[in-house]
Amino acid sequence: MTVRLIAEHGDAATSLARIAEAAGITKAAVLYHFRSKDALVRAAHESALTGLVEHVGRAVESADAEQAPAAYIRSMVGYLRDHPGHTRVVIAAVSDDDRRSSERWRPLADLMAAARRARGTDSGTEGPALEGTDLRTMALIVGGGIDAIVAEHLDHPDYDPLAAAEELVTMLDGVLFP
Repeated sequence: MTVRLIAEHGDAATSLARIAEAAGITKAAVLYHFRSKDALVRAAHESALTGLVEHVGRAVESADAEQAPAAYIRSMVGYLRDHPGHTRVVIAAVSDDDRRSSERWRPLADLMAAARRARGTDSGTEGPALEGTDLRTMALIVGGGIDAIVAEHLDHPDYDPLAAAEELVTMLDGVLFP
């Protein structure tokens, strides 16, 4: 419920009183479970992020190594399309969080490296740079593409994020598997 309220009203306008009213409980009851509004907002952020991470993780785990980057893109865009409330909360969580930037790009860079190894296009070097392609940069570019696709869909619900995700997959495949 807190995720929905934050998505509708934003962090600043989602008061403890509003949350308590929506839950049909007293503000004191909310504070019994959470020490402060900030703690409650952090819990809502974590809940939204956990849902996304678990969904994407299942999709990636069920794909073979070559298809894992595509599964990452498709599942992330699909989840955020299907959960617009979570999308707004995830955006707030990521932009207002102490997470290191590598926590956003490293998993995808690792998936891309594994995909190249599985396809046999790996030059044998270690780390995110393979065959002259900086996979850190590629992961950042793909992440930015995902962010832009999802934002465009939030602003323009008629925009097809799944078709855009397919375009992004095609672009990435062209880089990973020249």
